[in-house]
Order: sequence, then C-alpha cells, then structure tokens
Amino acid sequence: QVRLVESGGDSVQAGGSLRLSCTASGFSFAKIFMGWFRQAPGQAREGIAGIDPDGSTYYADSVKGRFTISLDGARNTHLQMNNLQPDDTAVYYCAAGLWILQQRASDLSPSNFRYWGQGTQVTVSS
Repeated sequence: QVRLVESGGDSVQAGGSLRLSCTASGFSFAKIFMGWFRQAPGQAREGIAGIDPDGSTYYADSVKGRFTISLDGARNTHLQMNNLQPDDTAVYYCAAGLWILQQRASDLSPSNFRYWGQGTQVTVSS
C-alpha cells in the first residue's frame, strides 16, 4: 500500500525557517517523482516545488529563492523553507507520481501527482 507521511510543520515568526520531510513507502522498485503543495483556507491547492529521481528541481515563482527541495535516497524528500512570511501559512502536502512515460515533476499541477500525504500545518505570524 502506497503511503506518504509528512512531518515538520510548526508555527514560526516571519523571517524564520522550517524544514518539512516526507517519507514514501509502498512503491516497490518503481521510480517516483515527488513534490510539495500547499493550500491556504479558501484557496486552491498550489504546487510549489517538485523533484525528479534524477535530481532535477522545479519551483513556483512564489517560493523560488526561499524554498529548496531535496531528495534523501529514492523515497524521502525534504523542503527547506527560509524567510517564511505570513502568506506562506497553509497546510503543506507531500505528493508523488510514477516516473513513467512523459510524467515529470516539472508539471506542478495537482492532477500530475497521483499519491498524497495527509498534510502538515505551517503557520507564520508577523
């Protein structure tokens, strides 16, 4: 059974940093790409960072230069978030997709990621 588990969400002051982690299991030997999404109350889920198994990374403009996605082995991803601002307050989700055919993490739309974690809350106060 496929499972994604996030950790690291917390409350921080503006300008602070957090590191989110995600562990994927149940994929057997399949290659997967992984990504991070966030959803603030009343807003659509936004893809903010993605990474392919070859290490290629992709970012939304809203986080470029502040957030860094990385792989730790083939099944763990981290999101280092620096200079957090109140607008970054949201539930953050880890997601994954099978690295097959033309599917890549470069497409940060939710429909491109088949597997999802339960989410972890990040709150940034001013």
